Amino acid sequence: MYYIYMLRCKDNTIYTGITVDIKRRMEEHFSRNEKCAKYTYTHNAKILEAVWRTENKSLASKLEYAIKKLTKAKKEELIRNKKIEDIFLDNEKIDTTKYFLEK
Repeated sequence: MYYIYMLRCKDNTIYTGITVDIKRRMEEHFSRNEKCAKYTYTHNAKILEAVWRTENKSLASKLEYAIKKLTKAKKEELIRNKKIEDIFLDNEKIDTTKYFLEK
């Protein structure tokens, strides 16, 4: 299982990443240890905003890449409604039925 997540940093920027162990990865980001991403180390991760899961790394990487290409406004919309199908409706490369929102 792979997880795609969005973090809000203290400067209100949004970081998107993937992992196989969401709990461990959040501990790394929030503790700012040596395994923390450079971005969240310098921007100080504040809160986990959204998490989706999918069955394989290829799907996770496609969604991560697509989210990273979104405008800040679209990322904020995605965080608000958590519906990836609304954001990627016109993107034939993203089959939104293969992603599941984590509660």
